[in-house]
Amino acid sequence: MSDTDNIGDVPAPSRLLARLSGRTDGLADLYRHLHAHPELSFGETRTAGLVAERLRGLGMDVTTGLGRTGVVGVLDNGDGPNLLLRADFDGLPVTEQTRLPYASETAGVMHACGHDMHVTCLLGALDLLVQGKAYWAGKISAVFQPAEEIGSGAQAMVDDGLFDTIGKPDIVLGQHVGPFPAGTIGCHAGPALAATDALKVTLHGKGAHGSRPEAAIDPVVMAASTVMRLQTVVSREIAGGDTAVVTVGALNAGTKDNVIPDTAVLKINIRTYDEAVRKTVLNAVKRIIEGEAAVAGATRSPDCEPIDTFPALVNDESAVARTLAAFRDHFGETQVFDPGPATGSEDCGVFGTASDTPVCYWFFGGIDPETYAKAQRSGTVNRDIPSNHSPYFAPVIEPTLSTGVEAMTVAALTWLSGRGNRFG
Repeated sequence: MSDTDNIGDVPAPSRLLARLSGRTDGLADLYRHLHAHPELSFGETRTAGLVAERLRGLGMDVTTGLGRTGVVGVLDNGDGPNLLLRADFDGLPVTEQTRLPYASETAGVMHACGHDMHVTCLLGALDLLVQGKAYWAGKISAVFQPAEEIGSGAQAMVDDGLFDTIGKPDIVLGQHVGPFPAGTIGCHAGPALAATDALKVTLHGKGAHGSRPEAAIDPVVMAASTVMRLQTVVSREIAGGDTAVVTVGALNAGTKDNVIPDTAVLKINIRTYDEAVRKTVLNAVKRIIEGEAAVAGATRSPDCEPIDTFPALVNDESAVARTLAAFRDHFGETQVFDPGPATGSEDCGVFGTASDTPVCYWFFGGIDPETYAKAQRSGTVNRDIPSNHSPYFAPVIEPTLSTGVEAMTVAALTWLSGRGNRFG
């Protein structure tokens, strides 16, 4: 940023970020601790307690138990904008295979999506902002959200009175670590992350001995036909210029080779950006499920239950332009890019929708730059670079951590009112 504070010619953000160098070791230790002790959605009690303790140590007003395990820290520093700064903190039911010395100590649970990094970076940014209160005015509402992985945490906090606690924000700022070079920032204006509809479908047949298929209505064959037919939804019912993904992530049926079961269960994941496309896909999926059951002679209609639902995350274009201008000034033009829309999903946008507030949500890289460059040169990025939700996904601590802290700090200062400068 080019504007200067009232002390000299050094920009206010640079003055605050200069203090980061003395704090990175402590933040790295915190990150390792969080990574080693992941907790599943709505069970993040240990993490919530640690976060609350840190926030109180920063002198923030702390509210716990919002949305079951959510934590909010508020710092009111005079008249100015109210910023909602968000980090999520749940892990995943994944068995870690990184072999890191600080790998998960909880069997079958891992921070495979980097939420431990999100928590650490937001706490690091808050530390800097608290230390630099002389440079800005306004109110910071730091929201540490549970249960992002099941798409329920943001709404749970809203339903539990989040905005009664913090008031209406002027901007929602959030970030996520991703599988691209550490030190870089990616942000897309408009629909940035897809909506998700996850369904559990139970197909009902009629069980029999495996030697007598004529006495059965085989749900395994019914399921196989359904899976294959579902592959035509995107290729034959969605226009080439629109985007949709239909994935059958699980098919469970039977217990023994010579027993035809009564039921088969499919778990289906649907990703879309546009509401009209979403309705088309959902209608097609349900039509195919019911149609295949009818063709198979099922005497009972399939059961279709929603599992998770995420709304599309839409970044406000003017908010993105303002924030990215600050990022480019701080990190450099070559380090900031537009990754385009991603088909991943994220419920941070719920905070913006529920409060009618613009959202700016970005990604920061977590892969060693040399490792990524080597894979890129060989054309093996998809094979050699672990993605989020992989049992091998673990961001390199630096420069990932410093980048995340700096990005959140710079973004916050971009939206806060400046004292003696023009950065807000």
